[in-house]
Amino acid sequence: MPASMHGPVPQLHDYLEYAAQTHPAKVALVVGDERITYGEWNAQANQLAHALVAGGVARGARVVVFGDNTAFTCIAFWAVLKANAVISIINAQTKLDKLAYYLNDCRATAMVTDAHLERVWRPALARTTHVALSIVSGPDVKREGTVIPWNEALLPQEKESPPKRQNLDVDLASILYTSGSTGDPKGVMLTHRNMLTAATSISAYLGIREDEVILNVLPLAFDYGLYQMLMAVRAGARLVLERSFTYPAQVLKRIVDEGVTGFPGVPTIFSILAELRQRQTLDFSGIRYVSNTAAALPVKHITVLKEIFPAARIFSMYGLTECKRCTYLPPEDLDRKPTSVGIAIPNTELWIVDDAGEKVPPNTVGQLVIRGATVMKGYWEKPEATEKKLKPGPVQGEYVLHTGDFCKLDDDGYLYFVGRMDDVIKSRGEKVAPKEVENVLYNLQGVRDAAVIGVDDDVLGQAIKAFVVLEAGASFSEREILRHCQAHLEGFMVPKYVAFVDDLPKTDTGKIKKTDLR
Repeated sequence: MPASMHGPVPQLHDYLEYAAQTHPAKVALVVGDERITYGEWNAQANQLAHALVAGGVARGARVVVFGDNTAFTCIAFWAVLKANAVISIINAQTKLDKLAYYLNDCRATAMVTDAHLERVWRPALARTTHVALSIVSGPDVKREGTVIPWNEALLPQEKESPPKRQNLDVDLASILYTSGSTGDPKGVMLTHRNMLTAATSISAYLGIREDEVILNVLPLAFDYGLYQMLMAVRAGARLVLERSFTYPAQVLKRIVDEGVTGFPGVPTIFSILAELRQRQTLDFSGIRYVSNTAAALPVKHITVLKEIFPAARIFSMYGLTECKRCTYLPPEDLDRKPTSVGIAIPNTELWIVDDAGEKVPPNTVGQLVIRGATVMKGYWEKPEATEKKLKPGPVQGEYVLHTGDFCKLDDDGYLYFVGRMDDVIKSRGEKVAPKEVENVLYNLQGVRDAAVIGVDDDVLGQAIKAFVVLEAGASFSEREILRHCQAHLEGFMVPKYVAFVDDLPKTDTGKIKKTDLR
């Protein structure tokens, strides 16, 4: 996207403006049977932006979009930015109490949502005094108080251009809420510059092209799900949206029918793929790349992905909401360093520090630090939490991100994720990274999912407990699992307990919720 097309410094919504100018008749978005061109997408976003401004949304105001992976969510995203406001997409699975929390925490001026979610958003509106406008998509929506039907909000707006631009690239574009596993969710503040940098960097190493067809089953409320849309629009590519991976056979058929070339996922999705037999009857040779987020890929998953997508380049990646992506493993290094999450993404620096904040030598476990333009501005109205994460960097006046993740770098500068600092188990006086034990369990043929936590123990301090989900038809005893661990782990890392479960509790983004296991 040439900057000259939109002035010297672009903003995030210029992606859509430029794509609509360049490819107005190209199908940009596929949701179910709905197919929307770039011209239509941009026009509706402009209309909605004017409706938001007319409804009182001013520069810097926060707008919550509460919805699924739908066309209205995609249109609303760009409309909020065009209205010079700040968007926060909230997953449609969110319950009443948490939605009310989000609306009040960011003091949202407006909400865009869908009629089928009324049983959640209606009572949530009653718990906030901030929302002055609610635009609701769906049939039979009636104008009532602050509620305006989607079609009615768009119809009076016939302007072809968006509202007058007021923001700078350093202004907030989005507030993305973390999962809140250790307390109230925190709003990660990201500027236009943050998100432009991340989208450009990730697009560069994935090699995303104009003829790409990207299938996204990840929620748009999840940062990497959202970036599938950003990267598709940036390239003028096509985005195929699915609400989830609940019906995998249907999604896999969609890959073939739509000629999908890019498939982003998370480890839990790849676990399901490993079990599916339907894949053997479908041709996935058109997939050019597969990318992973949320956690490092176990070696078994890498092997499965190579079998399912034989022509694809496989990208194992690591990141966190506070800076989007940190690292990626170049596909050519996958066999050489399969347990690594790779090297720093373009325009990013990283290093490892000890408890005193000093850099440590290679092969030493410590906290990962990230420097670059993708690093968040901070947590929304949480200065104490921000101070713990953003600390003065090597350049005067700058701040770098202390991730809270234990990692190490090898002699070649490749990163290895060890575990969350909050998750590390202290057993027998030793520190145990759950990830290391989980990788050993995943590599046992017949294990579909695994999670390891520490439980209180009078003798050990903490004992290691493993939760194991078996693949269909697999059968193991606790003794067999422990024998496998004893053969591949040091004694203090072997679980004391093994629990076989039908499934593991997961977040909407596919991450295992260890707080629920505890």
